[in-house]
Amino acid sequence: MRFIDKPVEPEHLSPLNLAFIGDCVYDMLVREALVTAANRPVNDLHRECVKYVSAKAQTVAYSKIEPLLTEEEKSVFRRGRNAKTGHTPKSASQGEYHTATGVEALFGWLYLTENADRIKELFNAIWEE
Repeated sequence: MRFIDKPVEPEHLSPLNLAFIGDCVYDMLVREALVTAANRPVNDLHRECVKYVSAKAQTVAYSKIEPLLTEEEKSVFRRGRNAKTGHTPKSASQGEYHTATGVEALFGWLYLTENADRIKELFNAIWEE
């Protein structure tokens, strides 16, 4: 499900554009998971959310979904991971930052291709403890 009915061809977008939208999609998934788990103060929700959307956490998330990815999804991930970000992370290694960018690119691509079921499937694999 998309919110804007303007056609887009995700395969023609840069991997950083995919990661830009994917960052939001991933953040929304984490926020929804936290809100539906318990009614708690917003500051607590924010503190918890930050734990899951960090580059380190997204690197762990990738290790959980890597075996589940199709070749096409792996290709999208690699495009995101290999993108030149021009950014030096403060709280993560370069490798973790690039892996997180790959995860975000993957979720952005899945969103733009309107593959909500696959987003849910992969996020559920990440979220399971």
